[in-house]
Amino acid sequence: MNEAATPKVDPRLLEILVCPVTQGPLTYDRDKGELISASAKLAYPIRDGVPIMLPDEARALGD
Repeated sequence: MNEAATPKVDPRLLEILVCPVTQGPLTYDRDKGELISASAKLAYPIRDGVPIMLPDEARALGD
């Protein structure tokens, strides 16, 4: 994915966001434009720079 297409997320926002399912930490996957919750095994999408923190919108991660 090129730099222009990579969703930008405010680093300060990443510091305060937690997984809505587990309340655990999230990691930012810049290449996929997602926030990853390892404990819930979910990937939350980022659309137009806005994290979509809804479990119904999250993608399940494979094992």
